[in-house]
Amino acid sequence: MSFAAAGTSFVIVFTLFVVVTLVLVVLVIRFTLQRAAVARQQWLVDQEALLVDDEDERRGITALVLAGGGVRGAVQVGMLQVLTEHGFVPDRIYGSSVGAVNGVAFAGDPTRRGVERMTEIWTGLTRDRVYPQGRLHGPWLYLQQRDSVYANSGLRSVIEEGVTFERLEDAVIPVELVATSLTDGRERWFTYGPAVEAALASAAIPAVFPPVEIDGDRFIDGGVVNNVPIRRAIDAGATRIVVLLCTPAIYTPTTPKRPVEAMLNALFISIHARFARDMAQLPPGVEVILCSGSDDGIRDFDDFSTTQALIAQGREEASEVVRRYGLGRPGMPASTSASDGLDRVDGVTGADGADVAEVAGASAGEWSPTTSAVSGTSDPVTEPAGPVTHPEVGT
Repeated sequence: MSFAAAGTSFVIVFTLFVVVTLVLVVLVIRFTLQRAAVARQQWLVDQEALLVDDEDERRGITALVLAGGGVRGAVQVGMLQVLTEHGFVPDRIYGSSVGAVNGVAFAGDPTRRGVERMTEIWTGLTRDRVYPQGRLHGPWLYLQQRDSVYANSGLRSVIEEGVTFERLEDAVIPVELVATSLTDGRERWFTYGPAVEAALASAAIPAVFPPVEIDGDRFIDGGVVNNVPIRRAIDAGATRIVVLLCTPAIYTPTTPKRPVEAMLNALFISIHARFARDMAQLPPGVEVILCSGSDDGIRDFDDFSTTQALIAQGREEASEVVRRYGLGRPGMPASTSASDGLDRVDGVTGADGADVAEVAGASAGEWSPTTSAVSGTSDPVTEPAGPVTHPEVGT
């Protein structure tokens, strides 16, 4: 009787052992298959990333650089209108000063709808909104012991209205903004972190707006150290750089009548020299297309009365960019309107076909307009040359 019970117990235990073993085997197989599926999915993602990188390497990286220019930044909006209408979407965006404000807004919605939103904001700007005045104001405020004449609350509200994301790393197109550090006087690039703060720092015009504190450092306008940041785009691997200038490519210092004007002239020349050096040192294979605004006289930094005219001017000039150099998607309609504000550096060409040797050689210093920017050689230019020099400085 006990022997039969022992046999029965053995059968039960053995059956349980087999069942548990089978369950464990099934679980192991299932776990292995799941891990294999995850690994395969990750491998596919990695392969897709490699294909994208290979594609980027084959076609090159197209960067959009937006320069400083203060109230003339409205011209960049007109340029962006035309570019988006023709399907142009850059791989990277780099902005300085007002170019940072426009650039970060465009990076969040690089579509016609997004640029239309930027247009509405720009056309609604007034002096009182951007430069809010207190009960007491006037030239004497520049002599007070304070960081700036105006608070940056107005500018902050404009930036907050235009930016559709909170942090730079959340932008639809990767965007980088430059500001000037008051700790060491060097340029500081913002690639992550609060987007509004970065744009506010990059556009903090010295003496006009207060410095912006970020991570324990204080920053002012990025245009002070790098008003047209093409070198940053080149260092990131860009092979085609579209530059949106706010003013003419040729900078002609005015004859100063007052000491302060002489001081500003020296500052502007120094800033322009940086752009000239960067253009003179373009590596082989890099194409730079300049789209610039026109010189319609000196305007106060707080004068928004010609915003509509500047936007229209930007449209006209960007239309020539699209027509001549095929920016945008193939098959998109091309504009036929002409412009005198476009310059190209890839053997150095310009829209108006003028001789660049005399114009650019005098103001660009070491940057020789007869040197091919693509090949880096001194071969003669094969296309008609145009006035390719510095942009107007600004914020």
